[in-house]
Amino acid sequence: MKEATGEMNMTVFVVIVVGILAAFFYLIIWPMIRNNMASTTKCSDAICENTPNADGTVNCYYQDKHGNKSSSFTCVWKG
Repeated sequence: MKEATGEMNMTVFVVIVVGILAAFFYLIIWPMIRNNMASTTKCSDAICENTPNADGTVNCYYQDKHGNKSSSFTCVWKG
């Protein structure tokens, strides 16, 4: 009976650790990955200036089919 109790304690410990790691990933890591992917996609679809700013970024904007410009935002200068 002692062996079964010991194995159950280890199983509970492993389940708790896996739950903590999953929560850390979905609450901390995944939002950073999702935001990075969204900003990368946003910058690849934008119209950007040809000259970079002093901090290595460039001013960009979107333009719809009617020629209207959206508000300006910055992206990383890629050369």
